[in-house]
This record gives sequence, structure tokens and C-alpha cells, in this order.
Amino acid sequence: MASKTRPLIALVGRPNVGKSRLFNRLTSSRAAIVVDMPGVTRDRHYGDGEWYDKVYNVVDTGGFEPDSEDVLLRQMREQAQLAIDEAHIVFFMMDGRAGLTASDREIAQLLRMTSKPMYAIVNKIDGPRHDALVGEFYEIGFEKIFGLSAEHGYQIDDLMDDVADWLPTRRQVEDDPEGEEGPLRIAVIGKPNAGKSTLINQMLGTERLLTSAIPGTTRDAIDSLITVDDKDYLFIDTAGVRRRKSISALEEKYSVVQAFKAIDRAEVTLYMLDVEEGLTEQDKRLIRLCKDKGKPHILLVNKWDLVAKDTGTAGEWVKQLRHDLDYAAYAPILFISALSGQRVHKILAAAHKVHAEWQRRVPTARLNKWLEFTTQRTSPPIYKKKRPK
Repeated sequence: MASKTRPLIALVGRPNVGKSRLFNRLTSSRAAIVVDMPGVTRDRHYGDGEWYDKVYNVVDTGGFEPDSEDVLLRQMREQAQLAIDEAHIVFFMMDGRAGLTASDREIAQLLRMTSKPMYAIVNKIDGPRHDALVGEFYEIGFEKIFGLSAEHGYQIDDLMDDVADWLPTRRQVEDDPEGEEGPLRIAVIGKPNAGKSTLINQMLGTERLLTSAIPGTTRDAIDSLITVDDKDYLFIDTAGVRRRKSISALEEKYSVVQAFKAIDRAEVTLYMLDVEEGLTEQDKRLIRLCKDKGKPHILLVNKWDLVAKDTGTAGEWVKQLRHDLDYAAYAPILFISALSGQRVHKILAAAHKVHAEWQRRVPTARLNKWLEFTTQRTSPPIYKKKRPK
């Protein structure tokens, strides 16, 4: 099965059924906060996972619960709808110790509307002595139900072996032939109102995308194909990603997932910073996401024409960004104005350069030569009276 991106697995279920524990297990991480209390998940939980040679993304929909005092059932309906619309595969989680609840039946009814692969999971089945608890859950009408323990790993293998039939291998994702023959795919990422749509309109030379001074105008990832000097580029404009506590409308929850999926689809990411706001914690998190996903990226400091500056202003900005983003010190920095077009013409050349570096293969002989030079310059410490080779 060829695929440009990893399939997205959504974890759906009422609070405190173990979604965050399963998320941590599927991503081999401790990214999700796990506390035995409903509603603890408040941040975006999105990660990569691998089952032997098969790869996937996971989203814990508990991270999309609004902070407002909405009715719990409404929250669960939104989670289920998000999974139905955005995910490739749905994991519907229930609590074996609590038994089948009215809320579980409500979510099951919503999930039956999708034709996507759907797995009913009864969590907190810690061993064979608890297997009998699964029986009552067949009442919701799903043919196959997996009883497992997200905390202890009991019968996780059975679930993922079954899911693996829907997943691509790492090679199918990384060696997608369409990516080599088609246009260079460039995702434009950033917080709301940073100027992403304005930049693409500038590149297109037309008002093809809706722009507005109201943050959050773009609700979905929009593709725009342009040709420059007989070369094709596919620009993916994404909705701005707000901080978790700022997301209240369902449309913005969809846009967050779309932005993460856009990074997966892209070969190069352009991260837009609003010079008037400066570098924020949310910017740092999103730039790290681009890095963690292994995508080459360029930092675009937008609205540079609005800055009062002298000969050293740009240098000071670069120095501060390098300090604050030490994990992305290799990323080129361009100071632009998407509205006026200032330095926008430099973006494509920079995108080609970072993409070429991303694809570069280092020969073994050259790597060995570098390693020899490095160890001669700074010798590794002696271990047990021997110098390591």
C-alpha cells in the first residue's frame, strides 16, 4: 500500500477510559499526562508510532476537550465527529471496570456512521481473570472487540497485529514515488494571522486564498499549485494553530489536526513568525514539531516592513532566534513582508536548498573520515583503561 503520509489513528472515548495511557504506549512516549481523574487532558496530543515495520500517527481526542463548562455529552460527540471526519482509523475506548455506560452507547451510535476501520477497545482488562468483563460490551453491536490493558500492555499485540493490515511500511512512506516526480510540496505553518494566506497570494500573484485581519480565517489545509521557471510547487496553506486553551470552536479543532497532517504531507515547511508578536512559546512548540518530524524548514520573519530598524536590527533578531531555537539552529532565516512582497522571491531558492540537503546521502568513506577527524580533535574519554574505537 503506497501512501504519502502516515495514517492517522484517533483515540475516542469518554474521559478517564485510558486514552492517554494508550497514546503513550502507541507512541512509546510519556507525552500524555496520565492521572486517574477525568478531563486531565488539556493539550494537543499528537505523535508518531511504529509497529514493527508499519508506521502511523496517533491523536488523543481527549486533548480537544474545550475548557468551557459544556455538557459532557456534547464534548464526546465533538470528539467522535472529529475522528469520523479526520482520522483514517478509529480506536473507540471503553472502561472494562466501569462497565458499558449510556455515554458509550451514544458514542458507538455516532461511530457506526463511518465506513472507516473502527476498533472497539475495552481497556483496564489487566489479565485473563478480567476477560469476562468484555462480554457485556458486545451489546453495542460491534463484531470484534479487543479487551486489553493500556497500562500493562496486556493483549496490545493482538490489537496492533490486526491494525497493521491497514498501515503502510516506513519505506512506502519515505520512498513515495509521487513525491519525487511531482511538485515540491511546501507547507506554510504558523499561528493565526501571521500572514500565511497573504504570502501564498503573493506567490500566486492573485487573491486566490481568503485573507482577513481576523485570526483563524483559514479552517482547512488548502493546496495551491504554482509554476516558476518551469518548476512546479504545491503550497499547502494551513489554518493557524492556536494555544490549546484558546481553541473553543469545533472548526478550530479540525484546523489543528489539518496543520499537523500538512507537515506530514510536506517536503519543506515554512514557519511564519509575526515580528510584531515576536517568538512565543507556541511558536517554539510548533517549530520543534517540524524538527521532530524530520522535515526541513525555513523561518520566515514576516511583517519586517513594519519594524523600525537600523543596520544591526536583523543581526540582533538572528542572534536571539538562534539562542531561543538552539534545536533548529540549522534553519535558514528570511526577513520578509508577505503583503509588500519584500524578499519573497528568495523563498523558493531557500526551499530548494534545504530540500537538497534533506535528500543528501553521505558516503560511508566520507563519514568515516569526518569521524576520524573529530575524534583526533577531541578524543573520547577512556573507559576501563581503554580508548573506545
